[in-house]
Amino acid sequence: MSDPIRLSKRLVELVSCSRREAELYIAGGWVMVDGQVVEEPQFMVSQQQVTLHPDASLTPLEPVTILFHQAPATGMDADKQIRADTRAADDASGIRMLKQHFVRLTPCTPLEPNASGLLVFTQDWRVARKLIDDAAKIEQEYVVEVAGEIAPDGLKRLNHGLTFNGRALPPIKVSWQNETRLRFALKGVQAGQIAHMCEKVGLQVLAMKRIRLGRVSMAKLQPRQWRYLMPHERF
Repeated sequence: MSDPIRLSKRLVELVSCSRREAELYIAGGWVMVDGQVVEEPQFMVSQQQVTLHPDASLTPLEPVTILFHQAPATGMDADKQIRADTRAADDASGIRMLKQHFVRLTPCTPLEPNASGLLVFTQDWRVARKLIDDAAKIEQEYVVEVAGEIAPDGLKRLNHGLTFNGRALPPIKVSWQNETRLRFALKGVQAGQIAHMCEKVGLQVLAMKRIRLGRVSMAKLQPRQWRYLMPHERF
């Protein structure tokens, strides 16, 4: 029986490639050990069967962006909930899931305090720059469950006429979705702003959920599940 060696070294022997190429193949999810994909070049093998997928490519991995539906009051950080077993079954992105997709994820555009809904994590510096540096320009949409009796001119004041942290708020779009839910569409939202606005017109916020960031909607993504941002989607 031969001594165990690194998977990358075994692949070099099998396909006559360089060590760097072997590592790229492995990190890209193109290498199987006894029929199971292994993505760690340092994985030790001895007598196992090592195979390279016939469609294997040396193209470096493209950075991914992940959309996650944060459930209310989970008590667990969102990034800890993004795992292989929480990917949405109806993810239509066509992206092959790899372990490398779960590292170096940057969280972008935090939720309002105590809110649930759409969160974005990305490996793509372009997406991060768009969502972080241009946050004040990107419209966010929240559905807010409220209780209480709204002031006679409350809806009008929610759209324009309130202040927050000593400054007048710019016009935003607020409308009733049903008898107990308001829809807020606003840019540059500040932490605590929506609850403050509701309080000023006689309403108490019971729950709020972000359902859209820019042009990207959470749609049917279920709580505690995630999907990849599809190639055609833009914030």
